[in-house]
Parts: sequence; C-alpha cells; structure tokens
Amino acid sequence: MSQAPAIPAYLPQGNECALFEMAQKNGLPLLLKGPTGCGKTRFVEHMAAATGRKLYTVACHDDLSAADLIGRYLLKGGETEWVDGPLTRAVREGAICYLDEVVEARKDVTVVLHPLTDNRRTLVIDRTGEELKAPDGFMLVASYNPGYQNILKRLKPSTRQRFLSISFDFPPEKTEIAVVAAESGLEEARVAPLVRLAAKIRSLSGMDLEEGVSTRLLVYAATLIARGMAVPAALEAAVIEPLSDDEDTKSALRDLVAVIYG
Repeated sequence: MSQAPAIPAYLPQGNECALFEMAQKNGLPLLLKGPTGCGKTRFVEHMAAATGRKLYTVACHDDLSAADLIGRYLLKGGETEWVDGPLTRAVREGAICYLDEVVEARKDVTVVLHPLTDNRRTLVIDRTGEELKAPDGFMLVASYNPGYQNILKRLKPSTRQRFLSISFDFPPEKTEIAVVAAESGLEEARVAPLVRLAAKIRSLSGMDLEEGVSTRLLVYAATLIARGMAVPAALEAAVIEPLSDDEDTKSALRDLVAVIYG
C-alpha cells in the first residue's frame, strides 16, 4: 500500500497559512511578495500538500506567453491536437496554479489572468472557443520580488489590486538556523555562523549585490559542509560565486567570511 507523499516542511512566520486557507475556500487569488529564496515557493508547496490540492507551478520568464499557460495546437501522429497548458489544466481540475515571479512573463499573460482574478473566475480560450468557469477548488497564486523590479518589469497596480497579498522576508535568526539545519542535516551550532554571515551580507549597502544571500543558498552551503566539504570551499561555491561576478565584491565577501569564521 503506497503512502501519501510527505508534506514539505514549512515554519509559519505569521498568519500566512490561515490566510492561504481562507483565500482558497473563498476563491480569492493570492500574491506573495518577497526576496528570492525566502520561502515563497516552499510555502505554496506546503499549503498545497496540507490542503490536499494538486499544484501546477510555472516558473515565469521573459519568453513566457499566454499560449504557454493556456495551451496550443500541436501536431501528433499527422493530426493537429489541442494540448492544455498548466493554467488550463489547473482550471479544469480545480487545482492550484502558482506563477513564480509573474512579472518576468510577457504582458499578454496578465490579460489572461484578469478574468480569473475577479468575480467572473473565467478562462477564455480563443483558439478553441471555450470559456471555462473555474470550479470552487481552483486557486491562482502568484509571486514576485518587489526589490528586483525596473520600470519595464513592474507589476501594475491594476493587477496587484486583484489579489490578496502577503509579504515575505527572511526568517528570524533562530528560525532560519532551525530551517537550514533541518534541510541540510548540519547541526545547528555549525549553521549559526552561516546565518550570521547571511544577516551581515543582507545588511550591507553600496556593494554590487542585486540581492542578499537567500535561505536556499544557506541550505546549499550547509549541505556541502555536512557532507565533508571545507567551509571556505562550500561558501565560495554556494554563497560568494552565486551572489556576484564582480571580483572586488567577491573579495569583500571573502573578507566577511574571514571575520565571521575567524
């Protein structure tokens, strides 16, 4: 007899779990805001598993179009066949569709989302002439990083105001230590300096860093250390190199490592 898949671990920071469930029960779309690697995707995976809902995750990018979400005609065995995209499948099945970093997608994507994020809750498929009414179980969740936007890639107020919103940030020190230790298998006493290093990097200004070090990268570093890699090498591969290509910036980060680790 097969066992149910384990629920991805997640430590709540506030009322986000209750708000997610409330939004899901009432057919309301949800927008998650926060820096890269702070736990937004893990939160959605956790809530989907905890509420027993199927999850379709779409990593948005510059070339992602409405057709990629809705579907398209494809040639199969000499015949043209319509194939649903992830958004259409989620609507048909009453599942959760999660659009990760939605601002990266092309502008035509938001046009498709608008009817799903108001009282209509409909998805229009022009190519097939269908108009799908989203069932009660369907939920649209999107995320983006407000600190990593420019004038060309910004979520318009007309789109933001269609969603309930939750702001995410990196967890408090004790919580982050517990998370990294649990995910990597490295004991908390050895994780603590990693988290202190991350806090120091995140507090810096004036360096050539688009973003601070993510909890995800700390897990990577801790995993390497737990498997026997020396700390400097692990931090070089999992923190310093991913954060910057600038040699002066990387040198400054190595100096920080030396200060934290002595």
